[in-house]
Amino acid sequence: MKLNAMLLVLGAALSINAYAQAPIVIKFSHVVATDTPKGQAAERFKQLAEKATNGRVKVEVYPNSQLYKDKEELEALQLGAVQMLAPSLAKFGPLGVKEFEAFDLPYIFPSKTALYNVTEGEIGKGLLKKLEPKGITGLAFWDNGFKVMSANKPLHSVADFKGQKMRIQSSKVLDAQMRALGANPQVLAFSEVYQALQTGVVDGTENPPSNMYTQKMHEVQKHVTVSNHGYLGYAVIVNKKFWDGLPADIRAALDKAMKDATTFEKAIAQRDNDMALDAIKKAGKTEIYTLSVKEQAEWRKALLPVQKDMEGRIRKDLISAINKEAAK
Repeated sequence: MKLNAMLLVLGAALSINAYAQAPIVIKFSHVVATDTPKGQAAERFKQLAEKATNGRVKVEVYPNSQLYKDKEELEALQLGAVQMLAPSLAKFGPLGVKEFEAFDLPYIFPSKTALYNVTEGEIGKGLLKKLEPKGITGLAFWDNGFKVMSANKPLHSVADFKGQKMRIQSSKVLDAQMRALGANPQVLAFSEVYQALQTGVVDGTENPPSNMYTQKMHEVQKHVTVSNHGYLGYAVIVNKKFWDGLPADIRAALDKAMKDATTFEKAIAQRDNDMALDAIKKAGKTEIYTLSVKEQAEWRKALLPVQKDMEGRIRKDLISAINKEAAK
């Protein structure tokens, strides 16, 4: 009996030890393809995080809405079904943190330098802090780039948008943007856009070129207008309870891995968009048009009132602060 009891105790101890050595799993879900800037950066974070923690952390990356679609993923994170996401900044408005919709304001960022003044400064830190009451910790801002417009008809002047059904993310700002151009905004999950364009449920959409190309939207869109009218970026976020519960050394290692992955992501974002636009052109199915100075001025004039219209929603002082930083 004594031997059996000792064996049982030893077996239990070994099981506990094996459990203690099991890696901490981070499920990282996102909705875009692996070969986009966000997709590549998620894979880079996985490599860096696993190396920095000597295998004590295992990062499982799920691209292309494999686990959750746009509307589902934030709830999944809050419930702890996944630990990490990198949703587009527009997603936080419906969650109740409307200030993030400032990033959707048309023509608010004249350059990447202006953008980084905001995301890497006090404004960016303050915005990430606002996620904490929602059970979310913000780790970093990731880049995608400035958006182009696409449709099955040329979109050169504001008048060309009249009556066009344009897909948008769920954002009051993007809704107002399309209405200011005379279009009819249609909210659709990212994973549904290709089919909606193919079947004519919507006429066109807006995207950075890398998203458009990797989702093959150019195959079902005859015209692209390089307008750089708006910005698409992401916030890398984690479940706050999960993050706070990590050992301090693990959290520090993951923070460093995220910083390095963010530097990598920003370096490839513009390159990938340039390459995607070139690939769309070479595919020969889509005519690419760049707005003239005069045409862009017309777009700006039509879209500038959106900032004023959104002051009550986003906060007038925040919009002013962003414009001030962007002007530096």
